[in-house]
Amino acid sequence: MPKETSIYTSPLVERNASREMAELFGADTKFRTWRRLWLELGRAQKKLGLKITDAQLRQMAQHLDDIDYEQASAFEQKFRHDVMAHIHTFGQAAPKAAGIIHLGATSCDITDNADLIIFRKGMEITSGKLACLIDRLGRFARRYRALPTLGFTHFQPAQLTTVGKRATLWAYDFAMDLAELERRIETLPFRGIKGTTGTQASFLSLFDGNRSKVQRLEKMVAQAFGFSQVCRVTGQTYPRKLDKMIVDVLASIAQSAHKMCNDIRLLANLKEIEEPFETSQVGSSAMAYKRNPMRCERATGLARLVLSLATSPAMTASVQWLERTLDDSSNRRAVMPEAFLATDGILEILINTASGLVVYPKVIAAHVAAELPFMATENILMAGVKAGGSRQELHERIRVHSQAAAAQVKEHGRKNDLLERLQADPAFAKVDFRKVLNPKDYIGCAPQQVDEFLAEVVAPIRRKYRRYLTHQANLKV
Repeated sequence: MPKETSIYTSPLVERNASREMAELFGADTKFRTWRRLWLELGRAQKKLGLKITDAQLRQMAQHLDDIDYEQASAFEQKFRHDVMAHIHTFGQAAPKAAGIIHLGATSCDITDNADLIIFRKGMEITSGKLACLIDRLGRFARRYRALPTLGFTHFQPAQLTTVGKRATLWAYDFAMDLAELERRIETLPFRGIKGTTGTQASFLSLFDGNRSKVQRLEKMVAQAFGFSQVCRVTGQTYPRKLDKMIVDVLASIAQSAHKMCNDIRLLANLKEIEEPFETSQVGSSAMAYKRNPMRCERATGLARLVLSLATSPAMTASVQWLERTLDDSSNRRAVMPEAFLATDGILEILINTASGLVVYPKVIAAHVAAELPFMATENILMAGVKAGGSRQELHERIRVHSQAAAAQVKEHGRKNDLLERLQADPAFAKVDFRKVLNPKDYIGCAPQQVDEFLAEVVAPIRRKYRRYLTHQANLKV
């Protein structure tokens, strides 16, 4: 069927996020999860002695996925309540069970637990893609572990580093994000089966005051969905602080992505490293020669969206009056899916980018050569002293020659001629300039640091997430 063109559709789905993440936040996943929660609640209640039959549960199980959305929409128009609409729709699909669906529950026993199930799955998808990105950056770092390049502080030339070492800086940010995401997945609690204001009063009544059965009911439903922890206490909703904690870790990923992409954009301007550029790709509608870093630009734009979204859950959590208010609902319906979808889009872009980064060693070497004479002056000074010169006199000569060479570069646009000046100075006649001008003598422990990072940080991630490492991220547009 042709795509609907008369109404707004989300660019997060159409242009950026993967189908897997988009489906996770689609209607089918949401409402099928609701039905599974109603089924597991009924199963647990039956096991604990309530008058629920196998036939009722069997009929519910037969209709977990065949949702009549037109009927549900009609019910919602009538009731102005989405949970009640789907209770009635499920009841018509499984009429034998209509009287026991949602027994003793409040809406948040279903909606909040379903959200947590979906958010946990979203974080699991995200963790796999983070691991894939770290793997690709690790491969890149290994390949260029010892290629000298200018380091920059304040975006001014500084001591040398290597192309591979710089890539480990990006990968380490994402590795820290992954560790935090894993902790959030591991500690995410189920809201639990707690009733209208979190007191479990309705369930206590159902079980004739038997609190042990109420506790067992909650544990049974939580375990059915793989949760080992349940919120210790709640009002009507789980603490909305959990939403803030989830979006905070997504925002941390966005921050790491923004930093990496900005770096690549700067390096592209220097013509040292570029993102992939396809054969028929157009950089500009007017300037045919351009190779714009569109992947990284798109990722930074999405990253700013996620960073901005991180403020909303904090504000929502702060204004939940007493046991709850409903001003959270309309906000969460937009913010939570968009934070996941945008983060997913960012990771798809970065996996694609990191898999095909283009390095220009000759340009890098030329930039190193232009600055190395300044960086080598200390080694030249030491070599001159070893050859019998005075440290203070040689230092003054280097200072004077350096300023003169800098003036040639800055004021006249000429090449850096510091080496020629020093080589022509009789005070440095005994210095072997070839020995003091090897760029690899100025990269310190960078190659070894890359090796250690790959062994100690990347390798364990690869082992844990090996089934995710073959993921191919192909951009939609």
